[in-house]
Formats: sequence, structure tokens, C-alpha cells
Amino acid sequence: MALIPFDDRDGEIWWDGKLIPWRDAQLHVLSHGLHYASAVFEGERAYDGHIFKLREHTERLIESGRILGFEIPFSAEQIDTACVATLAANGLTDGYVRPLAWRGTEQLSVSAQQTSIHLMVACWPWPNLFGADRLSGVRLAMATWKRPHPETAPTRSKAAGLYMIGTMAKHDAEAAGYSDALMLDWRGQVSEATGANIFFVIDGALHTPIPDCFLDGITRRTVIALAKRRQIDVIERAIMPDEMAGASEVFLAGTAAEVTPVREIGDLSFTPGRITETLLGDYEALVRMAPDQVAARLNA
Repeated sequence: MALIPFDDRDGEIWWDGKLIPWRDAQLHVLSHGLHYASAVFEGERAYDGHIFKLREHTERLIESGRILGFEIPFSAEQIDTACVATLAANGLTDGYVRPLAWRGTEQLSVSAQQTSIHLMVACWPWPNLFGADRLSGVRLAMATWKRPHPETAPTRSKAAGLYMIGTMAKHDAEAAGYSDALMLDWRGQVSEATGANIFFVIDGALHTPIPDCFLDGITRRTVIALAKRRQIDVIERAIMPDEMAGASEVFLAGTAAEVTPVREIGDLSFTPGRITETLLGDYEALVRMAPDQVAARLNA
């Protein structure tokens, strides 16, 4: 099936305060965000007309900009409204929503004090990142690229530049016949996949790396809350690669990946089991609840 280029589609994109035709949302090649990766973004999903945990995503977007040293010139309420309006303008009830904030064209050097800050929101239909057959489990290669020390990169932000490492790792994995890659951090500890957090079931408990050099994902936090609601022990700790062989189940969690079982990591094999299936079902039910029901369910 031929890919549809993202610059040649029907629809509307919210751009600096108003909806404009999709094809008119053009960016100048001398934008600071393109040359120096001074951009932050969010990945969100809408289910049955509701954007799941919209305010949490918006607040993270604003905080990511602040970590990179800029203030997005729209309030959280305005950004939420823009996301909802963009979804409606494109006739979607289920879809992927992408807000992006970036530095503009006024200055092109390492210093960017004089640049204006722009914000856009786009959305499109996008099923699960790994496709319809993901329930049988995806295969992960071991990446050679590592997540950086938090003193060398703004690892608490969803900054565009950090995803360069993920792209390189994922391309290497795909070239070797895998779906994605599991990345270690600079210490050699397990961190995450290229765009999703990872969980291991070990002796009936759920183990997951401490997010001290990668994002504490919104889906990650949701899965932890669902597991605790099921009275499944959740242990956040440093995990070394040789410990993965002791896991009976493994799964990924992220907005694009949702909850996706893992059947292989390198030469290790796993079988999706009861805990993975339970949390996958709980997550799929939760995301289709109204926002007030989501809060009530997780706080019960």
C-alpha cells in the first residue's frame, strides 16, 4: 500500500490560534526548530471522541517547552481546546493527535533568544503502532544506541531532538527483521523501547525501570495505576539486561503502542500471559471511558 505524504492530505491543522487548510501548514526551511531541534511535541490518542488524558499531555507539553527554555504562548485551556477543535474539524472520533511547539525564523544560530514560539495541532487516523497482529507479541532487537545521562540531554522533556536516537535504533532493528529496539541507558541498565516504556512480569510482580533518564510516560503511569488496582505488585527499579531472562511476560506501554505484548528480545523468548492480557484489557476499557469516569476508575 502506497504511503500518503503528510504534506499532501485533506483536512485542517490548528496553527497559532486558528484552523487552516492542511496543505497550507507550511514551515520555512530556516526555522530554528528544524536546524537546532528546538521543538517539543506530544502524542495523544482519541477514543470515541475523547482525547485520553488530554490535560496531562498538555501540561507535559508546556513543561517540555520550559525545560528547553521557552514558554508556549497559549494556556493549557487554549491548547486543550485546540486539540479538541482539530479532532472535530477533521471528522475524527478515534485518531492520533500531535501538538508541536517550535522556535521560529527570527534568529538562526545556537542562541535563539529572539525567536518567536509557534504551536500547531494536527490529527489523523493511526491504528496501533505495531499493527493488528501485535497481540501475538512483537520482536525487539537490542539497540546499540543508548539513552543519555540526564546531565547531557533534557531527558525529562518530550523534546524532538531526543527522538533522533530512537529513529536510528529503530531503523537498525527493522533492517534486522525486528519490529523495534530495546534501548539501554548510559549505565548499561534497561531503559525503554524507541518510543514506549517496558514492563517485565517476574515472579508474579510487575517490574519496570525507574524513569530517571527517559520519559515517565503517561501510559506508563496509567498501567501502573491499573496494576495496583488489580493488586499486582509494581516494582520500579534498576533492571540489568541479564535479568530479562527471568521474566515470564514482557510488554510495552505508550500512546502509539498502547499496551503491546513482547514475544522476543534478542535471543530471549516470552509468552504473553495473564497479567499482560489483563492489563491490556483494562487499558482498552479505560481509554474508552469519559474523562470523569477515567479519573474515578483510577482513583477508586
